[in-house]
Amino acid sequence: MNRELLTLYGLKWNPFATDLPVEGLMPTPAVDSFCRRIESQLVRQGGFAMIAGDPGTGKSVALRLLANRLERTEGLGVAVLTHPSASVADFYHELADLFGITLVHNNRWLGFKGLRQQWRAHLEDTRLRPLLLVDEAQELVHPVLTEMRLLASTDFDSRAILSVVLVGDNRLLAKLRNPDLLPIASRIRQRLLITRSEPGELARLLDHLLEQAGNPALMTPGLKQTLVAHADGNPRALAILADGLLAAGAEQDRERLDEKLFLETWGEEAQPRRARR
Repeated sequence: MNRELLTLYGLKWNPFATDLPVEGLMPTPAVDSFCRRIESQLVRQGGFAMIAGDPGTGKSVALRLLANRLERTEGLGVAVLTHPSASVADFYHELADLFGITLVHNNRWLGFKGLRQQWRAHLEDTRLRPLLLVDEAQELVHPVLTEMRLLASTDFDSRAILSVVLVGDNRLLAKLRNPDLLPIASRIRQRLLITRSEPGELARLLDHLLEQAGNPALMTPGLKQTLVAHADGNPRALAILADGLLAAGAEQDRERLDEKLFLETWGEEAQPRRARR
């Protein structure tokens, strides 16, 4: 959203953009509790944690809030794996780049050894396990997950030297039920399973986004109710609908958005789903 539109609406930023500032995000009680558990337990004990749920329900928001919180933890090294569908060789290359290890002639054994030595030294110095965040973890291939498990522990599997947070949709849950991956599933110490939001939760989210962006009165109460009803419990759907209204309202030079604009913009295409039986 350009500066002219922000000025028109009296906003500091677009409250429905995907690149919303961290201070604009709203942690739910479940997300806040999960972040606290990762901060107080996982980075000190090591092992695996998981965030899973349907698309658009807030997994990426939870991950951003967790990363922002942990990056402020003194002595903790946080890395983000950006290519989850990579092969084992590419996985080692990315880890080497993330943790400053030099791979010699693509020698995975030296990479394995160097990573574990570095993580053990970090643990001895800080008493904190380095943390690896993996978004879209449902795309990880089985051999990479196995390598991740082997890398993360030492001393005959009695000592964890790395913390890993896997984030993915419900395909991740199905993948971890595979017999070959049960050793990973059994090591997940903390879980955050995100489901569709209740109408009241979406209403609070909408109010929060508008307030943090600087204009809590941008939408009429009726429009807010309409948006919540049509979003069907999905925060991403709510943001997409609301973002479309910002663009449509700007074309008409509106300073406040209402239900009439919603009907003009979305019409029959955004009818709410039938109630579940």
